[in-house]
Amino acid sequence: MKLKKYLTLTRAGIIESLQFRIATAVMVAGNLLYLIVVYYLWKAIYASAGTDIVNGMTFTDTMIYLVLATALFNFMEMYTVWEMGRNIQTGKIVLDLLKPMPYRSYLFWSFSGTFVTNFLFTFLPTFIVVGIVAGGQIPLGINLLYFVISVVMAIIINYSIDFIVGTICLFTESIWGINIMKQVIVLLLSGATIPIAFFPETLKTIVYYLPFQSIYNAPLSILLDGSPTAENLLTTLGVQLLWCIITIVLSKIFWKASLRQITVNGG
Repeated sequence: MKLKKYLTLTRAGIIESLQFRIATAVMVAGNLLYLIVVYYLWKAIYASAGTDIVNGMTFTDTMIYLVLATALFNFMEMYTVWEMGRNIQTGKIVLDLLKPMPYRSYLFWSFSGTFVTNFLFTFLPTFIVVGIVAGGQIPLGINLLYFVISVVMAIIINYSIDFIVGTICLFTESIWGINIMKQVIVLLLSGATIPIAFFPETLKTIVYYLPFQSIYNAPLSILLDGSPTAENLLTTLGVQLLWCIITIVLSKIFWKASLRQITVNGG
């Protein structure tokens, strides 16, 4: 019965997402412009490097990674922080807390419908096009199964981090600046804007101990590795699982402690 309630929220989210087709078209157009800029930027970087391989990656490898990272970002983006900020500022969060399910679960499943539409309209078409254009450079095998498992854990980590940041609004009543800073840190340290292979060795080592690389770099490294070793898989998925547990626990503890700060404007 509990799963049925959650799936009802998913269905409602799908219907709501389909009502904003123009927004989806604008997002796709914006991503195309972004990828055009990225293409010419990295083209110039490789041209100035004077070699076909930089930090173990060819230009084609880099573009495949960045295009799929952009698609993965669009697929997993939930706007949780903005929703929590609005609900806290308007006082709507009080009504949400009265619903017969934990607020954290309610918010997640309310956005789950967007995963379905974003997967069908952004990630899947991008993956197919990249696979065709790249001429089979994306391996299709058992790595796809591990990739799906990795993406599920990446979604959990990403949502938990967003939930922690959104909870800060209970203290500040404004979240814009904090969320922008969070987005910059996550996109940079996750490898979504610059592949982690291009990081200096010291920074690369530090980044691998942080949760951010588990959001984008981990799934993509599994997807693009045609013959992953058992050691690499266990390490990558193990680190993701560890951060899943840590971020879930931290988000729940922080939320429970922060509820004491809740105030309703005009109430």
